[in-house]
Amino acid sequence: MVLSRRTFSAIAGTAALGLSLGGSGEACVAAATAPTGPAPGTPGADGRTHTVGFDRYSMIVDGRRVVLWSGEMHPFRLPSPSLWRDVLHKLRAHGYNTVSVYVSWNYHSPAPGSYDFTGVRDLDLFLRTAAEAGLYVILRPGPYINAEVDAGGFPGWLTATRGTARTADPTYLRHVDEWLTAVNRIAVRHLYTRGTGTILLYQLENEYANHVTEDTGRAYMAHLYRKVRADGIDVPLFHNDKGRNGDWAPGTFDTGGERGRWLYGFDGYPSPFRPPPDWGYFGRGGRKGGSTASPETPGFLAEFGGGWFDPWGGAEFGGKGYAESRRTRGAAYERRFYLTNLANGITLHNVYMTFGGTSWGWLPAPVVYTSYDYGAALDEARQPTAKLVPMHQIGQLLHHFPDLAKLDRAEDISADAPGVRVYHLVNPDTGAHILVLRNDGSTDTVAAVPLAGTTLQVPVPALDARLLAAGISLGRRTLRHSTAQPMLRLAAGRQDVAVFTGRQGEVTETVLECPDKPAVTVLEGAADCAYDNGALLVRARLDGLTRIAVTGGGAAAPLLLLLADDKTSVRLWPRTTPSGPVLVYGPALLRTAVLHGTTAELTGDTTEEADLEVWAPRGVVAVAWNGTRLRTRVTRSGSLRAERRLPGAGAVRLPPLTEWHRKAENPESAAGFDDSAWRTADLTTSAATTPVPAGAPVLFADDYGFHYGDVWYRGRFDGTAGTRSVSLSYITGTQGLLMAWLDGRPLGTHRMPVPDAKTVRQGTWTASATFPVAPGSGPHVLSVLVRRMQHDQDGRANDTHKAGRGLVSVTFDGASPAPAVRWRIQGEAAPDPVRGPLNNGGLYGERQGWHLPGFRGRGWKPAHFPRAERRQGVVWYRTRFRLSAAPGTDASIGLTLMDDPARAYRVQIFLNGWNMGQYINDVGPQHTFVLPNGVLDTRGVNTLALAVLSDGTTPSGPGRVELTLLGRAAGGVPVTLVNSPGPAR
Repeated sequence: MVLSRRTFSAIAGTAALGLSLGGSGEACVAAATAPTGPAPGTPGADGRTHTVGFDRYSMIVDGRRVVLWSGEMHPFRLPSPSLWRDVLHKLRAHGYNTVSVYVSWNYHSPAPGSYDFTGVRDLDLFLRTAAEAGLYVILRPGPYINAEVDAGGFPGWLTATRGTARTADPTYLRHVDEWLTAVNRIAVRHLYTRGTGTILLYQLENEYANHVTEDTGRAYMAHLYRKVRADGIDVPLFHNDKGRNGDWAPGTFDTGGERGRWLYGFDGYPSPFRPPPDWGYFGRGGRKGGSTASPETPGFLAEFGGGWFDPWGGAEFGGKGYAESRRTRGAAYERRFYLTNLANGITLHNVYMTFGGTSWGWLPAPVVYTSYDYGAALDEARQPTAKLVPMHQIGQLLHHFPDLAKLDRAEDISADAPGVRVYHLVNPDTGAHILVLRNDGSTDTVAAVPLAGTTLQVPVPALDARLLAAGISLGRRTLRHSTAQPMLRLAAGRQDVAVFTGRQGEVTETVLECPDKPAVTVLEGAADCAYDNGALLVRARLDGLTRIAVTGGGAAAPLLLLLADDKTSVRLWPRTTPSGPVLVYGPALLRTAVLHGTTAELTGDTTEEADLEVWAPRGVVAVAWNGTRLRTRVTRSGSLRAERRLPGAGAVRLPPLTEWHRKAENPESAAGFDDSAWRTADLTTSAATTPVPAGAPVLFADDYGFHYGDVWYRGRFDGTAGTRSVSLSYITGTQGLLMAWLDGRPLGTHRMPVPDAKTVRQGTWTASATFPVAPGSGPHVLSVLVRRMQHDQDGRANDTHKAGRGLVSVTFDGASPAPAVRWRIQGEAAPDPVRGPLNNGGLYGERQGWHLPGFRGRGWKPAHFPRAERRQGVVWYRTRFRLSAAPGTDASIGLTLMDDPARAYRVQIFLNGWNMGQYINDVGPQHTFVLPNGVLDTRGVNTLALAVLSDGTTPSGPGRVELTLLGRAAGGVPVTLVNSPGPAR
């Protein structure tokens, strides 16, 4: 007998799962296999131990199969812990059952041995909040994360240490162990296996592709594995393979004898302008075939593109910014690509990003600007977008129809339509058939698809896809087939409820198995119904919510069939409670649903006036919304409907920004400035990968303990006859610049070029700035300001994060002999103990606290916008403004800066002392900066400070500076103000 590859894999996978997975008692022992059945209940910190395992089909939790439908968000990109709950609520409501999070080392560690998990860095709070929201957690603490953050997540101080990162170098591993100890001390308290949290999976490293076949790479991964297990992490571990290389699949490195506890995961960001790739059942197979690299573990896309990042200048999206990312990777893209993934057996699916957030302060890597909106389904201001429609539909589908957790490839089916491909799968336990129809053509078409003994005429729009099902259970009835996509099914009261969805205006055909003729009533909308030969046919055009009641026909309970178009489907909110399922229809968001006695107590949001309708378990006769009891009536659909519409969000009035005050800075450029307290730049060796010129001192800022923001240099030398120019070699991240003064007189500014399509990924830039000078004899002072931007990432594991930042060397053309320059250096002050190390740079005003609320600003002069002054250096502007958003109103507010794009200047934006990002007027593309509630006091006084850096070549602004309303809702979550201290007294 010859076993097929799949049969062999099934046997091997089952055998492996017979092993104990637990590092602590029996908590993590998985069943050898699991039948198709209901998914596990909503996860939470319930105090009970749980089993967590997997086979080749899916994760298995407490003996039940579950498809992980995950959204990526980063708490460090939303510096307001109250709003973490808002985003997590939205993920949960829109069908996600998992949240994936990076933990960024640089965010928590201002110095070696120092780890801060307080305030906006409270990882324990985030994990508690995720559990309260009912979400599993995929924890990804690196130590390297990439993630388009400074140094790929490595702390600034690590750039100045010896030891090769991302290898088994003992110096590096010593620092790594300290970091993992700090993270795991928190994580171990939130493991789902222990019932104290919802961490279900834990990632080691990230996209580690450069030492895979070398001893140092294998030893490094084995060290991380041992360390994490020794710290008590007993859930399955995995790595995120960059580009589907089959790297770090099970068996490729030493796991201390453990088997069945390591998953192979990979990432993918395919172009929206090419057909979706097959990375599983329908692919080429083998080591580079995606999930086929590890046939004994379930298909795991640890990251799949939910958008894409944009560089300075906006070359990625033609200067249109993240709106273009969202357009090119919109709802139709999601259906084509995500449904293709599901058809390929991907049952662990993480969308990167689902909420992108803000790379505030000096957090962003050189390849991105402040906004990390990413074109995600939830935009940077936490507002839902049209991209949530397919996410909502697919997430609900995967939870309510367990057939999709265990699928095999079935015989091929032809669609008989040009450009349309059909993926055919079957559940081996239930016999249910799942079809994914994908149209890669540029025109809408109708596919003729043989299914369930008939040929269906299925419309498939251009560059879109849909999922069809046959033989799935709708409770106490079975679906023969439907041309609409199933979304959910549940039992509410005395009836079953099933929801199917599709594009608005489509004509759908749904057929139910009925041994006897049922009674059918169209309660709302228009539908034609006919019974023939054991089947009920329902034909309806999708327009709003069509309701059809089906009773009898051989089933023990009535069925309420709901056919919803896309816009309507995202107003249907299922929720599981201990007393039974609840389905809510109408509001913009359902946050929580709790049954107290006979009352369904609901919380959520509305943006406009909305109906409210609730299907609930028997005995529920009343409804409360956000604490207010509503008058309701019973409908023919078996629901409770509020007699009055829920109110929408009230008006939000934004004040104009006036009463500005101004003060110029950079006294460091003056010849007589006292720099005696500055650090002498006298090191002769550096940890940087950038060579130090022979005979010259080390000038890189990191070697002197200055890791973020601007850095100043002052060099003293004696003039030499014949000097014609001075050349300053410097190195920065993308969009860095250098300004120079000689004896207090401006020499000029040099800027790195704006990235183009070929250089958008270049993270380190070098240049020489040459200025004409004739210093003559006598002592002189050369003052230099370098905006070095951020450290490069280390994606290729070759220490690129250690490339120098700041000055490299100075030469004098024509000077004989060349003058010897004695340098002093000054960067940022000690890290802000509340806002963290990434908040402040080395500008004089930052070191003096000009950005902080409560700074008195004596002697500052009134100023008005627009401005038009020509000056090389830095000018600060400050104002205060009061907001008075109504209680219960969630107002998302941004700051918008606009000016003549020919004006060369940049602005650091500080709100209540928090550095909310950098605006570069003549580069862009970002003009609006999100001000997160909590940092922003929406019911009080706020301090806004702008540090304007201009090169003197053009008039500089700011031009127009105004607050912008980015979204509003009635509801939201309670927001606690983030600690925003002023200057120390």
